Amino acid sequence: MIAGVGTTWYTWLEQGREVRPSVEVLTALCEALRLDTAEKRHLFILAGRQQPERRTVEPEKIDGPLLHMLQSLVLQPAYVVGRRWDVLAWNPAAAAVFGDYGLLEGDARNIVHMVFTNPHHRRLLVDWEELARAVIASFRAESAKYVGDPDFERLIALMTRSSPEFRTWWPLRDVARELTGVKHVRHPTAGSMAFEHMSFSIDDGSDMKLIVYTPLAEQNSIAKLQKLLEAMPAERRSA
Repeated sequence: MIAGVGTTWYTWLEQGREVRPSVEVLTALCEALRLDTAEKRHLFILAGRQQPERRTVEPEKIDGPLLHMLQSLVLQPAYVVGRRWDVLAWNPAAAAVFGDYGLLEGDARNIVHMVFTNPHHRRLLVDWEELARAVIASFRAESAKYVGDPDFERLIALMTRSSPEFRTWWPLRDVARELTGVKHVRHPTAGSMAFEHMSFSIDDGSDMKLIVYTPLAEQNSIAKLQKLLEAMPAERRSA
């Protein structure tokens, strides 16, 4: 009665018959049975339905274990991005290669904003146009679940005003999901470096991701990264 479904139909559902409950019915059952997040996900999987996306509006917070893991990646530049690709935390190796994110505020500390409008970041990327096109296509795919979100709309409007390339490519509606690859960097002091990068989703429903860059033997990247870290002030290496 609480879920608003018939007894016979509900019995068929529990028996595994082909009744094909709708998303609305499954949601009502979740509420009636007081299922937690994991149980809701399991029910939708069993029913063969896509669970409605819950748009996160709370401030994004990184728990201690994730921060500890981030800092333990000594020779791997790494950072955590939020649902809108804002950089939320980073390790000293990331600051040594890509610059100190702590000097950036607001939208300026966003990956899309950095790729398209930050002169320093743009100079770092050897294959800038190829990477920028991949970024905009991946961002469109990731942001689809947040259509109408004012923070996303504001960022897209800002990028459209600020970058002619973004203004040209965004209407093309390309989508992509690139999780791995090799990124070539032209560092202002260390010179050419090569990194293999990969994105890891944080499985807590927050849409946060851990991005990790592994230096390759190519272009002596490992030794160059070590020198960059050694040149950093001690307080920044342990931050």
